[in-house]
Amino acid sequence: MSASFASVEDNDTRQANKRFIKSAMDEPLLEKDREQSLARAWREQGDEKALHKLVTPYARLAISMAFKYKSYGLPMGDLIQEANVGLMQAAGRFDPGREVRFSTYGSWWMRAAIQEFILRNWSIVRMGTTSAQKTLFFNLRRLRAKIERTGDYVDASERREQISNDLKVPLRDVISMERRLDGSDQSLNATVSDTMSSELQDLIVDERPNPEVLISGVRDAELRSNILKEAMANLTPREYTIIQKRRLTDDGATLESLGKYFGVSKERVRQLENRALSKLRDNIALAVDRPSDLY
Repeated sequence: MSASFASVEDNDTRQANKRFIKSAMDEPLLEKDREQSLARAWREQGDEKALHKLVTPYARLAISMAFKYKSYGLPMGDLIQEANVGLMQAAGRFDPGREVRFSTYGSWWMRAAIQEFILRNWSIVRMGTTSAQKTLFFNLRRLRAKIERTGDYVDASERREQISNDLKVPLRDVISMERRLDGSDQSLNATVSDTMSSELQDLIVDERPNPEVLISGVRDAELRSNILKEAMANLTPREYTIIQKRRLTDDGATLESLGKYFGVSKERVRQLENRALSKLRDNIALAVDRPSDLY
């Protein structure tokens, strides 16, 4: 992570975090029956005092969960806070009737809250938008280290394929995430090097059509439009209306609606349309050498 994106905790914040951690560690854990009783009081009666007594003993679990993610470079106070957010979300959804300990249930919510916070703040560029990317972000380094600890030489391509198979994610996602994790966020206004004044944004390829192509496209469009107008001018008023309503509008009219409009059957409208299209092709063929170039 680029240091420019990591917020810095001042001394007062660090001291406050230490006091919170000490207080949380001194709080005794709940027995199962007491935990169930408090959870029911909160769930069924909305007892806020019961909620406080339920979550307070598990603040130490939130702290422990936050410390597992300290290597991502974000302030520990923020990680603990997000873990507590997950703890409160768990309390709001915990069902004591399922005979699951609150600590087990809460761990999943705390982990999810911390991971979402890290994905939002690790980089200025949003990452981890898909399930595969999230899996890679939180497991790629661990798996690379595991492969390297085996002592066997594995080249980069083989390592990527192994990670792709282990995590069941596309190989292209592994390659992309490696580049993101091994690099850092940089400003587009940063210079290419110490000896060059050019900025990184100067190297970005403009994929838009160049002016020559744009002008050529406008001219071609005008040419096609004029040829079509001349060809349409040779149609009868009824044929012109059918082509206009059927082919030259966003929501083409149906054969049935046109049949009612002209007082004829759908089949008759179809015949008129086919005849008009045939006339158009013949008229266009007379106007240009290669009609296929217009389509």
